[in-house]
Amino acid sequence: MRQRQIDNGIFWLGAIDWDRRLFDSLIPLPDGTSYNAYLVEGTAAIPVVDYVIAHHGEQDHSGSIPAVLARYPKAEVLTNPKCKAELIDHLHIAEDRFQTVEDGEEVALGGKTLRFIYTPWVHWPETMVTYVPENRILFTCDFFGSHLATSELYADPATVLDPAKRYYAEIMMPFRGIIQKNIEKIKGLDIEIIAPSHGPIYDQPDVIVNAYRDWIGDHVTNTVVIPYISMHGSTEKLVDRLVAGLAEKGIRAEPFDLAVTDLGKLAMSLVDAATIIIGSPIVLAGPHPNVVYAAVLANALKPKARFASVVGSYGWGGKLVEQIAGLIPNLKVELLDPVLCKGLPREDDLAAVDRLVNDIAAKHAEIGLIERTPVTA
Repeated sequence: MRQRQIDNGIFWLGAIDWDRRLFDSLIPLPDGTSYNAYLVEGTAAIPVVDYVIAHHGEQDHSGSIPAVLARYPKAEVLTNPKCKAELIDHLHIAEDRFQTVEDGEEVALGGKTLRFIYTPWVHWPETMVTYVPENRILFTCDFFGSHLATSELYADPATVLDPAKRYYAEIMMPFRGIIQKNIEKIKGLDIEIIAPSHGPIYDQPDVIVNAYRDWIGDHVTNTVVIPYISMHGSTEKLVDRLVAGLAEKGIRAEPFDLAVTDLGKLAMSLVDAATIIIGSPIVLAGPHPNVVYAAVLANALKPKARFASVVGSYGWGGKLVEQIAGLIPNLKVELLDPVLCKGLPREDDLAAVDRLVNDIAAKHAEIGLIERTPVTA
């Protein structure tokens, strides 16, 4: 698309990818995405070097830099030392085309100032952001981004927070502790506009900053996320009983059938759920492969859940609970008693699910999510 002016001397130079449905061969993109680049014009009276600012070495941000450098032979890549190394490795850019900057360093363009702020692990180790104080605009790279294809330049708070939460869940959630520190680094800046590298621009920056503060905080919600799969209906019966019992206790249950689930939606639910219950039959002495994948994903995303358990069925035996527990060492959760049944659930098995419901309700009450209720049989 054509360049669009954001502010005096600041322009958006992006591309909107309406039809892309998978990112990094991993992340579903139900709403497409955009690749945002920006032009900052100085007013120097004498010729200066053109700078290409690289916040991040990943190719969706940096892939066109070699073409830009070929077209502008006097241009220099302005980045930090770690990103320089990434760009040399991934794109084979010549070392003499770089100028590196330190955390907090400023570069004057003539009438405008570029202040570079390191924000490591949002979401790679070399990432940084750039602040232009004259325009009170913060260019944030992946920080505060969203995979959302839209012709609107600025974010609509009514529609952007859902894709922004998906983006946070899929990409940023493993680094929430570090993100807390990076938000503190930008806290004192006078910001009127946040311009990320994916998705719309925020001319109401508090909308996305406050959402991030909520997502990265330590509080959890009165929610139980239940990723499961059922081969012959037995595990599904346990999950159905679990969902019904939780509803009676006033606890939100979000079941995800892993045979058909959008994993991005599962990741979003994991952002602030208090409890995770994994449901699986035993397949050749272990959990179903789809469950293994979901457990590995949850372990990588490191959600802040407090409690976890397993429900499932088996034919002749196996180590379902032990294997699933071994897949999620990053989850700092209290493990509640699992429910395993042989074949189709009997009344005793369904009663065990009811006891698990009572355990979950008691735990949620302990941390103030619901009022403590009498235990039912």
